[in-house]
Amino acid sequence: MLYLRDLWRRHRRKVLVTAGVLGSGYLLYKLYDAHKRRLIDLERQLANERENDEFIKAQIQLHFENIQRIADTTTLPHAMPYLSCRIAEDLNLSHLMERLVKGKDQPNSLSSSEKLELWDRLKILSFTRLVVSIWAVTILSLYIRVQVNILGRHLYIDTARGLGSSYLLEEADLIDRDDQQKFLASADFLANHGLPKLISSMQTAATEVLKAKQLRDFFNTAILHETIMQILDMFLSMGSPHHWVDCLMPEDPRLYKLAKTSSDETNPPEFTKFDQLMVETRGVLSSAEFSNVVELSLKAVAKALVEEKGFQYGGGNLTNGMPLARLLPRIAQICPTLVEEPSKNQFIQIIQSVPEVGLFFTLLYSNMSAS
Repeated sequence: MLYLRDLWRRHRRKVLVTAGVLGSGYLLYKLYDAHKRRLIDLERQLANERENDEFIKAQIQLHFENIQRIADTTTLPHAMPYLSCRIAEDLNLSHLMERLVKGKDQPNSLSSSEKLELWDRLKILSFTRLVVSIWAVTILSLYIRVQVNILGRHLYIDTARGLGSSYLLEEADLIDRDDQQKFLASADFLANHGLPKLISSMQTAATEVLKAKQLRDFFNTAILHETIMQILDMFLSMGSPHHWVDCLMPEDPRLYKLAKTSSDETNPPEFTKFDQLMVETRGVLSSAEFSNVVELSLKAVAKALVEEKGFQYGGGNLTNGMPLARLLPRIAQICPTLVEEPSKNQFIQIIQSVPEVGLFFTLLYSNMSAS
């Protein structure tokens, strides 16, 4: 017993140090093990979140592609035929053509001044119908795609928020079916309400550009393309910036509702989800990015149009040139093809193939910068 006590006194410090070292080592091991487990759990959690985000991104991409198909196969085919009929009704050239044919068959039925007046009206209205058709097919196809991308984005967020993905941080109020239908039906605003204003403005621009051009003037592909773009550029530059948006959609509902609110009313007017969608759409249409897309699309359609086979065959070739008087009947024949139903309309396909158009709608749907 004395030996043990003596041994303890001599080696107590070593024993305590050794025990302390062993205890500290065990404690450090436990801390390391716990830290390692937390890291593993964190990595697993991050991996699950990444997997979930990748799934959401894949779903968004699939939904985006479906939205584009809806625009091409459902919404646009509904709106385009009606617009085509309205343009044909409001810019019917047949009565002018019939009077000129009658004047040719019966020379005494029209005086020289009457013939010149009819030809001048035919010149102005032929180009008016041409540029109205170019602008209408371009802007309606782009406008409908803006609509379905905005609506599709909102609807997808409504249904996907429950997945809790960090990729979808936006908050969105639910959109009821009535507001959805009203929003998509507004694509007919151009045909129902905006067309007279559009035609009047285009006719003013066409009159200004064509006033120096005579029926005997020589037109080839380059001159026709230049004339079309001059009329479109003049139309776009008329009035206030983005004045043409009023041809496409009603005025800003916020201004309309505020105007109807009396000054002594304390409660501000209520804006529905439909109002919010329309305001967002107007914001996109008024953006510099959308204006750039419109300009590029109009140029692409105009370029394809002057190369259209209807201009190149039968009694002369536009590439080699022809008098303006001989060109006008061909313009009248070509105009309906611009606003054909989408499944037969090559110009809609041309618009969709413009690279900047695809990029714009990708950004719009992802809500990065287009809106």
